[in-house]
Amino acid sequence: MLKIRTVCGNGIGSSLMAANHVKNICAALNIKADVASIDFANAEGEKADLYVTIKDLAKQFSDQSKVAVIRSYVNKKQIEEDISEKLQQLAEI
Repeated sequence: MLKIRTVCGNGIGSSLMAANHVKNICAALNIKADVASIDFANAEGEKADLYVTIKDLAKQFSDQSKVAVIRSYVNKKQIEEDISEKLQQLAEI
């Protein structure tokens, strides 16, 4: 099971909406995942397999290989386009 964290500044608004979309995307791809939202300050302490966030926050992560950059927290179609390939790669490992 993949551990995925959606990340925004406070971990309660934007990233919560993104987490719901990521859960649905994972289900559609038959990928088992523990998806939750978190604030940026605590994100890397979660030791996730994948962090999903916007470009401005993504560049601040120490391990870029574990980051998927999304264009929008709320547009499911864009999120799916942005993370599907990365999710499938991780699911194969």
